[in-house]
Amino acid sequence: MRVLFLLLYHPEPYESSNLYADLIDEFEKNGHEVTVVSAAKENQPSTLKREKDIEVLRVKTQKIFNVHPLLKGIATVRMPYQFKRAIKKYLSKYEFDLVVTPTPPITFVDVVVWLKKKHPLQSYLILRDIFPQNARDLGMMKNPLLFNYFRKKEKKLYRYSDYIGCMSQGNINYVIRHNPEVLTRKLLLLPNWQKAEALSERDESVKKQYGLAGKYVAIFGGNIGEPQKIENIVSLARAYLYNNHIIFLVMGNGTRRKYLEQMAADYALTNLVIKDAVPRQDYQKLVCSADVGLISLSEKFTIPNIPSKTLSYFNARIPVLAAIDANTDYGALLEKAGAGLWSLTGDMEKYKQNFDTLYNDSALRKQMGENGYNYLFKYLTVNITYQTILNHIHQ
Repeated sequence: MRVLFLLLYHPEPYESSNLYADLIDEFEKNGHEVTVVSAAKENQPSTLKREKDIEVLRVKTQKIFNVHPLLKGIATVRMPYQFKRAIKKYLSKYEFDLVVTPTPPITFVDVVVWLKKKHPLQSYLILRDIFPQNARDLGMMKNPLLFNYFRKKEKKLYRYSDYIGCMSQGNINYVIRHNPEVLTRKLLLLPNWQKAEALSERDESVKKQYGLAGKYVAIFGGNIGEPQKIENIVSLARAYLYNNHIIFLVMGNGTRRKYLEQMAADYALTNLVIKDAVPRQDYQKLVCSADVGLISLSEKFTIPNIPSKTLSYFNARIPVLAAIDANTDYGALLEKAGAGLWSLTGDMEKYKQNFDTLYNDSALRKQMGENGYNYLFKYLTVNITYQTILNHIHQ
């Protein structure tokens, strides 16, 4: 089967992999002819070349990351036209059988529709961001005309997708409730996934490298933006400032990184350590040496979110402490896996109680860590996701 992946970003060969790159590798490993079309890095021309046995077309586009929302919106609208031109130029000889695209962005629907007119192919949508509602929830899209424009694109995307893989049952229910015209047979369960990795045992030398030797480390890794409600972590750090055994480690970048640094300075949070993102392998080693993994979600969300960083915690055998919104079924996932504790964002009493429970019970931490690890390998590895997608399109 010849498969085309349309992506906003595909890692360069020298960069750390991500969940989509892992899935692409799994398709290639199973004998499929795989082509990836992705935005090129800033100021780079369009190129087509083989990267790790995968054919990758990198398309010159406007800058889309770390820019003003208006410029990002313009770049997102223009991107499908740029992708179509590049596909015409570089890939016109191919007859694709399957096109796979995740959200974001939803504007790739225009490429999908164009491809479906050219080829008798199937389209598989990996639904990860329910946009534009998520942007409206966070106050990032207040213009009703802009919202309606993207909402029409969203509905078009659902209409032209033959299969829609959703992170959780809550996501399936949400799409059905707000888009009753969508055929329910299209909506299928496709949880987040991670490549199964043999990780090193807990290594205190990694803590020493980061100046954390002998500390109880609560780690948060990944994007630092509006959805992550970093105030949750700041509140915890303030509550435990008296305890010099506890360190809150935040690793990553994003639109609220400077705001986080400013809050840490304003409250003199010596127990809050903020570091830049590191390569995936190094990050996983650090997660393995941590004691608890933090999940934080804004209470403003009306859509269910399932944070993918959970899988790094599961893989590292550490329990999860989550502060989440009322509309996600993420708490149900933690309970099903027996892999952590959760509370609603804003319920500081319960949040702190859960933190204390994990801090004071090493046996519970170990058991929950093992539970998460077992759940990952039973349900959430990339090879399981690959088989799930194949089963969906062949059913």
